[in-house]
Amino acid sequence: MPAGPDFPGATAVSHLRVYDWEAADGRRGGSPHLHTASAEGYVVLGGEGELETLGSHGYAVTPLRRGTVLWFTPGTVHRLINTSGDLEILVVMQNAGLPEAGDAVLTFPAEVLADPERYARAVAVPQPGPQEGPDDVDSPSAQAARRRRDLAVEGYLTLREQVRELGPSALAPLHEAAARLVAPRAAHWRTLWRAGADAQARRTAAQLDELAAGRAPHLAEAAVHVTEPLGGARRFGMCGRLRVWDLDGAHLVKSA
Repeated sequence: MPAGPDFPGATAVSHLRVYDWEAADGRRGGSPHLHTASAEGYVVLGGEGELETLGSHGYAVTPLRRGTVLWFTPGTVHRLINTSGDLEILVVMQNAGLPEAGDAVLTFPAEVLADPERYARAVAVPQPGPQEGPDDVDSPSAQAARRRRDLAVEGYLTLREQVRELGPSALAPLHEAAARLVAPRAAHWRTLWRAGADAQARRTAAQLDELAAGRAPHLAEAAVHVTEPLGGARRFGMCGRLRVWDLDGAHLVKSA
């Protein structure tokens, strides 16, 4: 089983500048959503903010400041709040490839979640044009991202009040809607997972078998891979402007 260039743990990494757009409740930040199959981790690089979450714990607010490391499991509804205006985070996502393939479901109002075609229209955001600057807030892609954020906040605020009143059981309709929306993609996700996280785990198991027998053939295959961020304008992610790395395009470091 070849080592491959996969990032450790078959994770994905991105650099996030959290939106500083004011929402209907006066708070500035991103689009509330959950992931159906992937855990997510944050390393706060700068600025200050908060993470609002809904889950088995009910409703909670966790402060974010430089140096904070935080992670949460699939199903956790999360909303990033940018209190300082310059909140920047290194995001680490489990199961690289799955989040990019639609693992996330936004907290749109129930009637949008119930209609797959309406949901698909609401979630779509065009990629930034080649002339778009990093602070362009009036481009078609920026306006679409803001509309998506506002619709997700609308549904989230209703959901948050339901969780406060009824407890975590109020999340059940969202979980059911999320499962229906992603069900057509699950077979493809399994293919991505087998080629990534599952393959890495099986590779480690084989290495442990060799080491237990006093052998280490994989050490002779030691290698270094390097990659650079994808070019162009930062993407409009759910929570902010994203800079992502071309992990699939990593290349081997050769001898000097």
